[in-house]
Amino acid sequence: MKTEVLELHTGREPAVIDITANVDRFCEKLGQGLVNIFVPHATAGLALIEIGSGTEKDLLATLRRLLTESEPWLHQHGSPGHGADHVLPALLSPTLTIPVVDGRPALGRWQSIVVVDLNRDNLNRQVRLSFLSA
Repeated sequence: MKTEVLELHTGREPAVIDITANVDRFCEKLGQGLVNIFVPHATAGLALIEIGSGTEKDLLATLRRLLTESEPWLHQHGSPGHGADHVLPALLSPTLTIPVVDGRPALGRWQSIVVVDLNRDNLNRQVRLSFLSA
């Protein structure tokens, strides 16, 4: 199995970060198999979405409506509303597995791989890419 860790700077604002090009580069010349993308954090998730059409902002707005800072979260350390950040991975999985065909992730025409991070307490994230050949 081949594996690699991406280092991302997500900043202090809620973010949707496109990592599709990183996954494409990782899969080049690897042939047939599966690529697993994993965010080893308790407050971030992954999604397959269309980007560049406003979907990123729509996704963040939807998550903020569902995971409001004003809820009486039992998990209370960190910034206001940080308890909501810990619920995010139950809605957006911290892992995705995608088929790879001829060294390219077999994504749909409008699908991009994004990291979603609402947590303003952590400025940096890691993403582990792992390839399992067929």
